[in-house]
Amino acid sequence: MLEKAIRFFRSLDFLKGAVMAIAMLIPIFYSVYVLNNIHIGFSIALGVLFCSPTDVPGSTRHVFFGILVAIFLSFGLTLLIGSIATYFWLLMPVLGISVFLVSYVSVFGFRASQITFVGLLAIVLSFTRDYTEESLLEHALLIALGGFWYLLLTYLKILIFPKFQMDQLFVKTIEKTSDFLKIRSELLITTENRGDLYKKIFDLQFEINELHETIREIILTERSKSGFSNKTRRQQLIFSELVDILELAIANTVDYEKFDVVFEKHKEIVEEFQKLILEMSNQLHHIARAIRKEEKLQANTKIPEILKNISRSIDLYRILVGMPKARVGTLMLLNFKNYQEKQAQNIVSIERVLNNYKQSDKILSHRDASRFITPQDYDFKKLTENFSFNSPIFKHSLRLTLVVIIGYVIGEQLSMQNPYWILITIAVIMRPSFGLTKSRTIHRVLGTLIGAFIATIVILVTQNTVVYATIAVISLPMAFSLIQLNYRNAAVFITLNIVFLYAIFEPNILSVIQFRIIDTLIGATLSFLAMYFLFPSWQVEQIHEYFSKAIKSNEDFLKEISLFYHKKGSISTKYKLMRKEAFLNIAELNAVFQRLNQDPKSKQVELSTIYEITVFNNTFLSSLTSLGTFIRNNNTSAVPAEFDVFVNNICLNLQQAINLLENTKIETVDLNLDIDKAENSYQKAFMKLSDKRDEEIASGLEHSVETGAQLKETLLVSEQLKWLNNLSGKIITAVKKYKSRVEELEN
Repeated sequence: MLEKAIRFFRSLDFLKGAVMAIAMLIPIFYSVYVLNNIHIGFSIALGVLFCSPTDVPGSTRHVFFGILVAIFLSFGLTLLIGSIATYFWLLMPVLGISVFLVSYVSVFGFRASQITFVGLLAIVLSFTRDYTEESLLEHALLIALGGFWYLLLTYLKILIFPKFQMDQLFVKTIEKTSDFLKIRSELLITTENRGDLYKKIFDLQFEINELHETIREIILTERSKSGFSNKTRRQQLIFSELVDILELAIANTVDYEKFDVVFEKHKEIVEEFQKLILEMSNQLHHIARAIRKEEKLQANTKIPEILKNISRSIDLYRILVGMPKARVGTLMLLNFKNYQEKQAQNIVSIERVLNNYKQSDKILSHRDASRFITPQDYDFKKLTENFSFNSPIFKHSLRLTLVVIIGYVIGEQLSMQNPYWILITIAVIMRPSFGLTKSRTIHRVLGTLIGAFIATIVILVTQNTVVYATIAVISLPMAFSLIQLNYRNAAVFITLNIVFLYAIFEPNILSVIQFRIIDTLIGATLSFLAMYFLFPSWQVEQIHEYFSKAIKSNEDFLKEISLFYHKKGSISTKYKLMRKEAFLNIAELNAVFQRLNQDPKSKQVELSTIYEITVFNNTFLSSLTSLGTFIRNNNTSAVPAEFDVFVNNICLNLQQAINLLENTKIETVDLNLDIDKAENSYQKAFMKLSDKRDEEIASGLEHSVETGAQLKETLLVSEQLKWLNNLSGKIITAVKKYKSRVEELEN
């Protein structure tokens, strides 16, 4: 508990929250004690509040322009809404159009969605001031001043803590990767709850890929600006190792069901592998703690020892089972051991980079590296393409617009003390997906109730305004720090801050708490009901698009692996790009499935089949990556014709699945006979090599490297191809079942 608290106060989230709180409190105190006009300070503090959401991890350039856009947007919307706030007949259409347009900007991605939130806050908080008593233009200019003040402090934060953001991102990525390995180790020995573990892997893979995208953007953007500095070089080397670790973790060479059968009577070998993976997971956590400066970085002495134990266990297995019966199992174990050795080497490489690094370490050229940044698409076409009820963002924008108008009318009609609280609740809670809106509704309500309860107890105990001010000041950075980490706890501190700010000036503070609760409940209820009944956007309506993208990227990756197998040599940039696309599209599919799982049960059409398709695609990518990794890291022989037969059939199967999803007709080609022939040819080749190996052993050639390598390649490549072909067939079957059910419901 104490360690978690210390980590929180040393985190990037707390640093940002502290900077934001300082940026708001300084002008407030200055305006109160020097200018004797608290309204000036509050206006500047609002400018800080409006700009802070855009200060999310990313390149300095993107942070700068994000804050700059937020400044101009908050200034313009404050002027617009404030100037017509008293003209109800004009306010309603302008309010609706403004909310819709601001919400619609989020089609451009995450940072754009933060700018959307800025716009919504500016619109809502425009209702907090009485412009008959103060200048609207002055208020708007002070808001802009607050934004530039926050921009200045943000730059100072970057200058004072230049490594802080990257270190925190690396720590988070390493810890998530460690958790990924840990689940892989559990999958190895369990036979019952693999489905639950797969779902955890789905979540983690998406989170890790998101972190990779952020780190990649920062490193490569900084490189283009400052070139190869020592810091940038280290960062890229560490990042490259983390990408390789994830690839190897995804490139799971184990068919769990087959592993269960082959090693049913030799579970001790499987347990040794589990120990190894767990130890590597623990070492990654140790590295994360070392980056945090909580521990001194030390090499792991247990991993080499466990690898030696695994080698001895494999030898013992071969002796106990006997050749040639033990050959298939031995090759499976040796291949799995090779992958884990590479994983251990990657971890050692991270340790070496943190301590020192070799100038010979390979770094991508800027031209190649820049191709790995996922570009932000700000094309105007994106606005026109999404302007229909087929777009979740369009429906969300329309839904949010209507709910904001309804909330405003309710607040005015009921003569609420602070009706804009209803609108703030709506703006904060409502999200394009039902699941996220539901969870934020629950957390917002619980947080508000807990905060109100604590505030009531304090008020009943003391009426000391110094105590109130202290709580308000302390709760401010805590609230901002926790928004991304724990929204419920953030809502507690937000409530405490608001209540005790009012308590300093408002004698009847209990009524403020009462209205705070009522307004929150009204806003939360409106948001939740709107998500269910007003232009609902269920994940099942769009998941087929993510199926298509995932299957297509898997197909493209397979083609690049096939091309590399034929040409040999060094790995191409296109290969890496196709691999990255496959990883990202599978991660997106996993995220959509998790959101679908949070939708109401009545809206989860064919959930079991959708889960099957998701798992098949993940397993397909795992097998693909395993095949590609083996081919890249071994001196392979000439590619047999059977390999191409398998690849062509798999690609045709995947294309057929895509056509089914997209309702496109295509002539089907039956290659099953060719597949049977190819499978038999691979089997004969393996048996021939196996017999040759037995003859060599009989004649005393225990270490014939060439025959052993050919045996390993023939078995492992053919096994992966058969598994991939089997999976592609299962994908078609599952897609047909899914489409049949969807068409049945539509009719």
